[in-house]
Amino acid sequence: MPVLDVRLLGDFELSRNGEPLVLPASRKTRALLAYLIVTGRPQRRERLCELFWELPDDPRASLRWSLSKLRPVVNDADGERLTADRERVSFERIAVQTDLRGIERAIADPDTSADRLAKCTQLLGDELLGGTDLPDQPAYSTWLAGERDRCQRLRATAVSRLIDHPDTPPNFALDYAQRWLAISPYSRHAADAVILAHRKLGQTREASHLIRELRTKFGDAGMQWQPAENGGLADETPGAEDRALLQRQTIHFCKSPDNVSIAYGCVGEGPPIVKAANWLTHLELDWDAPIWSPLFRELARDHQFIRYDERGNGLSDWNVEEISFETFVTDLEAVVDTLELERFPLLGISQGAAVSIEYAVRHPERVSKLILFGGYPAGWRIDATAEEIAEREAVMTLTRTGWGQDNPAYRHIFSATFLPGATAEQHAWFDEFQRQTTCAENAVRFQSAFGDIDVRDRLGDVAAETLVLHSRGDRRIPWEVGRDLAAAIPNATLVTLESDNHLLLEGEPASQAFVSAIRSFLDDG
Repeated sequence: MPVLDVRLLGDFELSRNGEPLVLPASRKTRALLAYLIVTGRPQRRERLCELFWELPDDPRASLRWSLSKLRPVVNDADGERLTADRERVSFERIAVQTDLRGIERAIADPDTSADRLAKCTQLLGDELLGGTDLPDQPAYSTWLAGERDRCQRLRATAVSRLIDHPDTPPNFALDYAQRWLAISPYSRHAADAVILAHRKLGQTREASHLIRELRTKFGDAGMQWQPAENGGLADETPGAEDRALLQRQTIHFCKSPDNVSIAYGCVGEGPPIVKAANWLTHLELDWDAPIWSPLFRELARDHQFIRYDERGNGLSDWNVEEISFETFVTDLEAVVDTLELERFPLLGISQGAAVSIEYAVRHPERVSKLILFGGYPAGWRIDATAEEIAEREAVMTLTRTGWGQDNPAYRHIFSATFLPGATAEQHAWFDEFQRQTTCAENAVRFQSAFGDIDVRDRLGDVAAETLVLHSRGDRRIPWEVGRDLAAAIPNATLVTLESDNHLLLEGEPASQAFVSAIRSFLDDG
């Protein structure tokens, strides 16, 4: 297949076997292609419409038009890179080379020469995806700004490596350290590197003067800084490693027994750990979620972390005939069978706990350990009073009429019970996240299916060692439900988390305790 070369730094350009390709004149169409190439993951059509087009235009028609212009450019007679179905659009990186990926590999390679690192630094000085700015599309603009910031952090890393490279003369090291500080003006490591470079050149007066300046600068910014006696390593800007993990995530699809496409993602290296799906998830969007990201990052550091989007949700098929507890279990079976996993820990959150329990009983030879958080063995219809059923059905009616509307008031019915301790900004995020992960019809179908869950008679058959975690003040599923769940499962341990939230928020102490408890449980034997 002919190689497609993609230039991301500077003006966005493509060439095939050295011959430049003519991109569509539409800036939005070029930006769409750039977004698909950089993300390298399937994207829902609805998400792309939100990023690149506004109402009252016809976003779906605009997307179809743009795709029709892009296919002849990137697809070859030997294969298709740009593919689309009714729900998703994908760009497969088949025989594709990007300048940025080559630079990333060079910077990560400890044997890269100083000349090559210097060239990488120079190239990273060019603006990412030049000519694709869309000032009238705030969501895309936010994404683009984030990617450009990531390139600047990468440039800072390249410069920091040059400082300590054995082939870098001392006077050049000072120049590189000053560049690093210019790129990352509030990096303590960069400040240390400049001071050390001055000292290595015998410039003690200059070092002393700069120390006073830097102390004032950091102090004015509310930061403390004390010069180190030796230079720091590459500046680990908060979030840089986490974004790098997301870049390494791969998303694939498998078929359920009833022919539904289930999207699953794998990230990290090491022994596998599987997370059963729960409502609501999105393999890409929830990586930055204030509720899931701490656990995801932690598990992906030394495991192959595997998760998937439930049918009717996220990147999996939305238009499905059946949404039921049985299909929740068979979808999990499909993912595990596709990956040919033999034995692994299984994590279930909220209704995913019941799915995990059922799977562990059906396949005791595969589940090495079972982790349940905020779980329940019986749905809301089980042993419910007439008043309780009427209340739930009223909420379902509100969901059917209000889901996806601009006024999020009705969605606070859920966010106030899922996340009562959240800030206004976190509530706003959760409201929007609900809308992005599924449609109104499926939201109602999910709520109905959850009411029929009943694995009470399966609890005594769980063979795997089990960790049950539950928030003491959980307003969605009372703590007593988690307590009774742990009591009914043989060889189960209950850990109570001091929180009112059904879904823990990043930054609250309970979130750290949650991650620590899971880490200790996995590391123990």
